[in-house]
Amino acid sequence: MACITFEETLHCPVEAHRMFHAMFLDAHNLMPMIMPHAVKSVDFVSGDGGPGSIQQVNFCEGGPAKYVKNRLDSKDKDNFECNYTVIESDAFGDKVDHISNKIKFEVSPSGGCICKSKSSYHPKAGAVLNEDELKARRESSKGLYKLVQDYLVENPRVYA
Repeated sequence: MACITFEETLHCPVEAHRMFHAMFLDAHNLMPMIMPHAVKSVDFVSGDGGPGSIQQVNFCEGGPAKYVKNRLDSKDKDNFECNYTVIESDAFGDKVDHISNKIKFEVSPSGGCICKSKSSYHPKAGAVLNEDELKARRESSKGLYKLVQDYLVENPRVYA
């Protein structure tokens, strides 16, 4: 089966540089702080945050996953772009090999920013992916984005 790709465009009242900083430069500190009910910790398994680094997000008990490992493929601080691959998760089961993600925050002419994202789910050999299940997982990712956005709106000096 071929990969399944989702593309989304989200509008945000927060400036592009602040969203990028929160999501890709300081997420290892921010996520456990603003989501203690969901994220236990974010640890570097290897690397220092540059390309090739692997980061593990450890979730609290009771959620659909215990952990997820992300590999940073590229990060462009000047253009607010990040490409990373979810390389491992206990939620993958025997269906998903990896998920490649491309995220870009663009300055919005009306203020804030526009987040453009593309996620491609690559199945393991012989596996069939359920598009409805993947859409539900995408909604969870949008929830994370919204939590970060709300935190930054409530705290306008953070990453200013």
